[in-house]
Amino acid sequence: MDALNWLDDVLADLDRRLLRRHLAVREGAQRGDEIVLGGQRLVNFGSNDYLGLAACDELREAAVGAVTSRGWGSGASPLVSGRGELHAQLERELAQWENAEAALLFSSGYAANVGTIAALVAKDDAVFSDELNHASIIDGCRLSDAQVHVYRHRDTTHLKSLLGSTARVRRKLIVSDTLFSMGGDLAPLEALNALAREHEAMLMVDEAHATGVFGRQGRGVCEHLGAEDGVHVRVGTLSKALGASGGFVVGSQTLIDWLSNRARTYVYSTAMPEASAAAALAALAIVRTQPQRRREVLKLAADLREQLRASGLEVGPSDSQIVPVILGDPERTMRAAAELRRRGFLVPGIRPPSVPAGQALLRISVTWLHTSEQIDDLARALVETIRNLP
Repeated sequence: MDALNWLDDVLADLDRRLLRRHLAVREGAQRGDEIVLGGQRLVNFGSNDYLGLAACDELREAAVGAVTSRGWGSGASPLVSGRGELHAQLERELAQWENAEAALLFSSGYAANVGTIAALVAKDDAVFSDELNHASIIDGCRLSDAQVHVYRHRDTTHLKSLLGSTARVRRKLIVSDTLFSMGGDLAPLEALNALAREHEAMLMVDEAHATGVFGRQGRGVCEHLGAEDGVHVRVGTLSKALGASGGFVVGSQTLIDWLSNRARTYVYSTAMPEASAAAALAALAIVRTQPQRRREVLKLAADLREQLRASGLEVGPSDSQIVPVILGDPERTMRAAAELRRRGFLVPGIRPPSVPAGQALLRISVTWLHTSEQIDDLARALVETIRNLP
């Protein structure tokens, strides 16, 4: 008997419900405006390369230079011998940019969230999480072994009730994305700050999709909303708008000292290659000196939302470079994605469990590399495609 026979049945069930994912292979470089998949060249609205940096010359040259001088692999965890000079330089520059005392690099944003949450709360503690937080936050909450209280999306009244009714615990942690990756909407950070103060809770936010895009300096939604001072732990990523790889946490020196000792995804992971840190340093320089990129990508996204709303499509409360078109049914969503691909557009269909049941959607990522003409063409194709769906 094959002990894995059950996999055939569960995969077949996913097929029947149109929920099975299939691996894709990109040909050539990752670009925020175009992509080649299966030999087909598509206008790419499925990338998180929001500022168009992933394949830019500056990052490429920085990475190549670091590989030439330092090799590729780090060879060990950061606490042993894997943390090099470029890692330390990037941490210093991230802390300075984020107006924080210190920063700590992780191998991914996922590792940063999981490791940080589990280092801050444990069995005798409670964590309060928005119901639409990213999977990395959800997994960090589960692995922490703390009491997990999930509040309704952006519903601070519900959160206040949960905070007030929770039995005495050692520590409380409120955690939220700042820019929600599927709906494109922003967290109510001012209210979260106030609740954290009122209930003596730690406040942790994940700026993954906002880093580089929001705020006068590009630091994210906390800066955009003037809410940085009330946030104790800020997580960011280098792999989306910054076009590199890895994640980071910024905060007080005491926080970073603790995480470097107790965040298991940091302590027990090999350090990222120094070439990745070099690319991120180049990206950070562009974010600091070219603010027009974030202004222009947000303007393109606003133009797209305006066109879609005027045509009667539901884009929800999106207020960012992420524009969802909510269809609800997974089958209609995947049919729409397939038709858009036939027309030359990559627009991913998002189904459960990435979104709750009944909330399947097309997720459009607008990047700085897109043109106004591509935005207009996509809007027309979306309206025609969805109007013709059975």
